[in-house]
Amino acid sequence: MKRVWTISTLALALAAPALLAQPKQPAPKSKGETEALQAVFGTQDPDGRIKACEELLTKYADTDFKALTLYFEAASYQQKNDYEKMVVYAERAIQADPKQYPSLLMLAKGIAQRTREFDLDREEKLTKAEKYAKDGMEIAKAAPKPNPQITDQQWEQAKNEYIAQGHEALGYAAMARKNSDGAIAEMKQALDLVPDPVTMVRLAAAYDQAKKPDEALSLLEKVMAMTDLHPSVRQFAQAERVRALQLKSGGAPPASATAPPQVEIKKQ
Repeated sequence: MKRVWTISTLALALAAPALLAQPKQPAPKSKGETEALQAVFGTQDPDGRIKACEELLTKYADTDFKALTLYFEAASYQQKNDYEKMVVYAERAIQADPKQYPSLLMLAKGIAQRTREFDLDREEKLTKAEKYAKDGMEIAKAAPKPNPQITDQQWEQAKNEYIAQGHEALGYAAMARKNSDGAIAEMKQALDLVPDPVTMVRLAAAYDQAKKPDEALSLLEKVMAMTDLHPSVRQFAQAERVRALQLKSGGAPPASATAPPQVEIKKQ
């Protein structure tokens, strides 16, 4: 699951006006390209944003903003829960710029989340996801603030969100390998950076996998008590709670709750 269009993506969007205004930075080469970029950054719905990205990449193939545009297109497909196209465009983004860490982390989390214990290519996929996660986190940690208008506090929060995605991806990979302790450690690191109910439920699932239903139930109670919880996340938490209760009672628990590929979490 992915938090989309939160402060981290906002930071990239805010970077655009500054980049357009600074001649020493990547810049559009014509008025038409400027308008095409504004359409990419200004369109709110995913289908409209995808169309704007394609128009920009078709008309201005040599744009300095190719990697960023491909990232926005990948994120739009992710918002539509289209995993296959998300992968295609995120991989194109890192081909255009190997240091495009939002795309690296998006790929890491998406691949790890969808890899299952008995997949024949499990190790190949998890190894790729782990490399993307580690590379993306290292690049993000050292990334400079893209726009002076962003406060230091905002940029620190944005970087924390990116790095949290990396830890979540490593947690998913550990769960796919039945490495419960590793999954718990990674999910805790993600939560230390960004308190997020989805990650809390994932941590509860890791506790259940480790046969620690009391820890899972304690965490799930906190999630269920949230008044502004997204309905899909509440359903996800309720399913994991059933699993924890059955595990606690000594019965055979159902499979771990599966969340929808994406839920947009609105932070207050």
